[in-house]
Amino acid sequence: MGLRDRVGVPDDAAMVEVLGVRLAVAREGEGPAVVCLHAIGHGGGDFAALSALLRDRFEVIRVDWPGQGRSGAEAQPASAARYAELLEALLDRLGIAAPILLGCSIGGAAALHYAARQPVRALVLCDPGGLIEVTPAVQRFCRLFAHFFAAGERGAWWFPLAFRAYYRLVLPAPAAREQRRRIAAAAFESAPVLRQAWAGFAAPAADLRALAAGLDVPVWFAWARRDRIVRFALAKPAIDRMRRASVTLFDAGHAAFLEQPEAFARAFADFAATLPLPATASIVPLPARRA
Repeated sequence: MGLRDRVGVPDDAAMVEVLGVRLAVAREGEGPAVVCLHAIGHGGGDFAALSALLRDRFEVIRVDWPGQGRSGAEAQPASAARYAELLEALLDRLGIAAPILLGCSIGGAAALHYAARQPVRALVLCDPGGLIEVTPAVQRFCRLFAHFFAAGERGAWWFPLAFRAYYRLVLPAPAAREQRRRIAAAAFESAPVLRQAWAGFAAPAADLRALAAGLDVPVWFAWARRDRIVRFALAKPAIDRMRRASVTLFDAGHAAFLEQPEAFARAFADFAATLPLPATASIVPLPARRA
């Protein structure tokens, strides 16, 4: 590992091997299970502030994807479908059934795949992939990004500077500043999985609109209105086709839970309070923010 471990879950997190991959997993708190799935090139550290706000009423489970955070690498390329397979094996190993899945970007796409195969209480999707038609223009856009990250994989001298500038657009909010710096510092280490993922986003299989339309579970979209890559307007037609979807827009760049953790936590608790409870669980609303 190296610099990327600082982006991930805490260093005392458990290492769980599934399907030949060692995944770093942090479990905090008690209550209904909330499984947090991060964006590509990020780590479970994205959810640290949110976990601190929720763990007195939920069990917050944070996972580092392969080759990111503190998890080990694997031979298979990064993709939402592969991550869903790993998630399915992981939750089975941990004995976690019907959780709330909270996924951002590729993590949201993995959550959609998982929910098509396994029971979930609900999905919380933050600017997820898979809800925009993979047109020739979208394919060219994704391949351009794949070429950009391939330069980082080759070790191009200019890549860290460009990557840092790019992440000022991705995570512009002050609350995300420290995690953004950690992500930028690990630019060279993250470049291979970023290149793999962006190449995969251009494939027809990355289009999950039909899968999403077939889901019959509560889905809350917490969308960052300033996202310049995964634009809400382009995903809205797919969201409108979903059976039980609701949307909240946040003043953020890509990850509302990281950029506006307190507002996100309150809205999350309100959404969770509308869900049928597990037999032994109860949900206490978050207190109002003090002036």
